[in-house]
Order: sequence, then structure tokens, then C-alpha cells
Amino acid sequence: MWKQYINADCLELVLDIIDQNKGRARIVAGATDLILELERGVRKGVDTLVDITRINADFNRIILDENDNIHIGPLVTHNLCAASKLIQEKAYPLALACWLVGSPQIRNRGTVAGNIITASPANDTISPLMALDAQIVLQSKQRGKRIVPIGQFYKGVRKTVMEDDEMLVDVYFKSLSEKTTSTYIKYALRKAQAISVVNLTMVLSVEDEIITNASLSMGAVTPVISRVKQAEEWLVGKNINDKSIVENAGELVAKAATPISDIRSSDRYRTHILKVLTGRAIEKCRNMEKDMPDNPILLMGNKKKNKTIQSSKTDSEKQVINTNINGKDCRIETGQEKTLLRLLRENLGLIGTKEGCAEGECGACTVYLDGMAVMACLVPAPRADQAEIRTIEGIGNEEHLHPVQQTFIQDGAVQCGYCTPGFIMSAVKLLEEEPSPTTDQVKQAITGNLCRCTGYYKIVQAIEDAAILMKEGVS
Repeated sequence: MWKQYINADCLELVLDIIDQNKGRARIVAGATDLILELERGVRKGVDTLVDITRINADFNRIILDENDNIHIGPLVTHNLCAASKLIQEKAYPLALACWLVGSPQIRNRGTVAGNIITASPANDTISPLMALDAQIVLQSKQRGKRIVPIGQFYKGVRKTVMEDDEMLVDVYFKSLSEKTTSTYIKYALRKAQAISVVNLTMVLSVEDEIITNASLSMGAVTPVISRVKQAEEWLVGKNINDKSIVENAGELVAKAATPISDIRSSDRYRTHILKVLTGRAIEKCRNMEKDMPDNPILLMGNKKKNKTIQSSKTDSEKQVINTNINGKDCRIETGQEKTLLRLLRENLGLIGTKEGCAEGECGACTVYLDGMAVMACLVPAPRADQAEIRTIEGIGNEEHLHPVQQTFIQDGAVQCGYCTPGFIMSAVKLLEEEPSPTTDQVKQAITGNLCRCTGYYKIVQAIEDAAILMKEGVS
């Protein structure tokens, strides 16, 4: 899929490479979209990937500056954003949108910056960032930095103003004040692992029950996620407790939409749902409802900072991946062009990690990458260089099963068995993160794992029983 893969250790190296390989190099952080585009031949002419996930810089930080602006670095993942107290308190719609992206495994790899650059009109984080008037900071070797308002960043479906030699290095926006109430609503075909049919962000400033400022953005109903200026202007001056504003605002938002019909919905249904969501958003803002869990389950392990590495360049002719798998150092000289899933199965014979969908939908390939649960089918194999990998083979064995494995057998949670390794990997990481999970937290942890035998009740029970065993000291 690629000719060379570079694990970069500094910004200067990244800018050099994309400057030298204009149009042929792509920056990799999560790669959750890019891997699929390359495999399907959608992304043409790309032969160099530059991995910035362990770059020696503070690119994974979320900070508040002296001007009350929140800055999100290019390596901030959806899980980091969803778990940030600063984002939850000062940019709530963005926290909620990040929480509703894919699954824990996807959120551990996918970045907010990547979501912005992919430029799909259904992407979750673009809608709240549009409502928050975010600013995009781009940098190139030749021209330095430039700032682009997010409203001017998009040119069409999956098209932006970003040049081939530019890297997104920062996203920032003004934090919301205490007089602001806000929400994000995603309507999809299921509660997790689903693309938006329609999404909507609403931010209202309210003083003495009167709306003094309004910001609305809608996704999946226009070629580019956009603000609804007419509805925003109409809402200003209205009493937020006036029930009549629900229908009127809904009509204005629906009129601004130009949806398409596709496999997920017809255009008429999207327009109808958008009107409904507008009403729900007003009600949520009125009641200051919060839909985020207090302690979201991340499957991130101990959340260590990115490891400092030495820059490494690999190509199709000569590449060595030095990694640690299940506690053993490995030197791998083939399979550099594969995904981590296929490297594990085909080159190392670790077939416990299953290939179910090969596109991040089923969770059967869940492994730990530097302590975080990820979908191995969406990780480039060279990312394993200088990393620590743990697969199902490293969880337990016939002589000494992990408590989760014990309770899966005891409670009949193993059915056809194909999905079982992925469920166990998610469950073990959950109990590492939260030793006494609630039933809701167990369900959060396995939203990225699909059981085609529909055996979720027994699986949830087995995970809860494993937590009890571990509290009793059984290992």
C-alpha cells in the first residue's frame, strides 16, 4: 500500500518530507480513514506515510491560554478530548461529539485533526468546531504558519484549502462562558460504530432567559458542514422558555438543508429528522442536559505520554520492525506494507487476533498498542517499530487463564468463538481501568465489539463476574 513509512521524531522532519514529496506523502496519526482509502484505491498517488504519533513535541496536549482560547494539538485523540475536563466544561459539544465517534478502539487512534482534514460532511467533530468558530493553524516549510477560520477551510465533500506541503499543527477556539448552554446531537442507525445520518450542534448564550447569541451547525445534510445563519439570527432575542420557538427554529434549520438520499437515509427523512433534532437541542439547552458519562470508559490503559523514539525510515526493499510482542523482543524483516493485523497473523503466526471485517467495524482484531486498545486492522504494521504490542496470546494460557477467560467459559459467553478474543481484550482493559465497573460501563467498553451470535447478555454477565473474581484476588 505504501513504499516507505517514516516514524518521525520532530516537526522539522515532517515538514521536510511533505515538502519534498508534495502530493505523494500523507501524514499519519490515527490512519483510521487513510488505511481504508489506500486499501480500496480511493487515495491515489500516495507512496509515503509519515507517522507523527510519537513525535517529540507537545502535540497531544489540550490547553487553555491567557486569552481564554482552548488549543487542541494535532495528536489529540477523540478519547483524550472526550475525557478532558476542560473540554467537558468549556466546550461541551465537542466532548460529546468525540465521545460518540466510533468505538473506544477507534477513539484511541483517531484524532480530532484527522477528522477535520478528512472533511466528510458526516464527521462528528467538525459540527461543534464550526459552531465554536474554531481556527485552523497550518504550517509548511516554505511559507511558515497561516490561520484559516474553519468556515473557510472546506471547499466541498472531502476537499479543503490545505496544501500538500502543509501540516495542521493547532486548532483553537474561545472557551464557552458560564452564561452559555450547549449540546450536540447525533442521529445514526445505531448507538455506536455508526456514521451520522444527521447531526446538529447548538450553542446559546442566555441572560435572564433571553437568548443573546446563537450558533447552530448541521452535519450530513449539506456538502460542507455549515452554520445556519437565518435560524441563529431569528433565535436572538427570544425567550428560551417559550415553547413556540422549537417549531419555528426547526423550520428555519430544515429549510437551510440540502440533503441527499443514500444507503443510510432518504433526503426527505433527513430533512424531517433535522427539524426534530433542532427541537430536541433547544430543549436540552433549556434544561442544561448533559449526555456525557461522568467517567467515560476509554480503554487507554495508564494514559502515559507518547514514548520518545528515534526517527526511523522504512521502505519496500529494506525495513526492520523492532518491536516487543507479549513481552518478547521481535525483529521482523517482512510484511512492512501490511496492517498490524495481517503482520501478526501471517508473519508471526499469532492467529488468536481475528480478522472479521478488516475495516474497524467488529473489534475482533482488538490488541493493545503501547497499552491502548486499538483495532489492529487499521494500524500500519511499521507503527509497531519501537512499540509494545499485546495480543490475546499474552492474556492467558491453558494452564493459567485470566479471570475474564474463566468467566467467559463459566457463564457461557463463548458461542461461535470468533469474536471472543476481541471481547476479552476489551474486557481485560476495562477492568484494568475500572476494577468495579457498572453495567453501563461494561456496555461502553464493548461498543466496539460485534457478536454476530447476539450473545451480549452472557458477555456482560461474564465481565461483571470477572470483576468480582479479581476483587476476591483470583488471578
